[in-house]
Amino acid sequence: MLSKLTQWIDTRRRERALRTHAVSDALWQKTLAGLPFLARLDPDDQLRLREMTSLFLAQKELSTAHELELTDEICVAIAVQACLPVLNLGLELYRGWVGIIVYPGEFVIRKTVEDEDGIVHEVEHDASGEAWEGGPVVLSWEDAQMTDGSDAYNVVIHEFAHKIDMVTGDADGHPPLFRRLHAPLDSAAWADVFDHAYDHFCAKIDAVPERRWARFERESLIDPYAADHPSEFFAVCSEALFVKPREFEAEYPELYRLLACYYRQDPARTGVLQTTAAD
Repeated sequence: MLSKLTQWIDTRRRERALRTHAVSDALWQKTLAGLPFLARLDPDDQLRLREMTSLFLAQKELSTAHELELTDEICVAIAVQACLPVLNLGLELYRGWVGIIVYPGEFVIRKTVEDEDGIVHEVEHDASGEAWEGGPVVLSWEDAQMTDGSDAYNVVIHEFAHKIDMVTGDADGHPPLFRRLHAPLDSAAWADVFDHAYDHFCAKIDAVPERRWARFERESLIDPYAADHPSEFFAVCSEALFVKPREFEAEYPELYRLLACYYRQDPARTGVLQTTAAD
């Protein structure tokens, strides 16, 4: 009896959220037009993404800084990109925090860093996005609009990939694996492919001569920033999976297969999920 009551309450909450935070047809079409990589989704998946966007907006609190006006366009554009990675995983991966802060452009991050000698330094740098464990996601609206697909860059997907990575603690490039979602993928299989790919990418970065660095940075599908830490490699590769899937699969086939199986999406339409299910 209690289970049925809980299910009824959850259904009523879902229906209320879908009504209260419904995305109008006009705004939805405008949002899709600004995010061309969503055209790869079939109509049923786009419908599920639209519903998940409404549920996401019902659960999160968006605010702005530096006098940026919070509009429906901003809310929906950020929400739909945040929902794309968890379309087949569920919004449960975003539980435990509510805040999303949007700046007009880049913002300054101040951090305390301890060096190898144990000396603590106060450092600051400009950023286009930041995700805090147990805390908010901070985004540059200017960067969040860089979505024409000319490269693999997507700050919203990047920061929400960090949020997924943080579900089990510090972001380390090893996101949580759930048997009901990810079997037969396990932590050993993840490490075998991901850690090897990260080490290979770092070695590739180290081998670039200084005189060729600018050209490499322009031409590399994966932003060299990904070499900073395994968590950044995971987030940057997540961007590439959704924004430039065919190019990503062509250049990094094993890594594409791994992330496609993790997110349970195959945007390059390689058939990898059917093959995995058959195995």
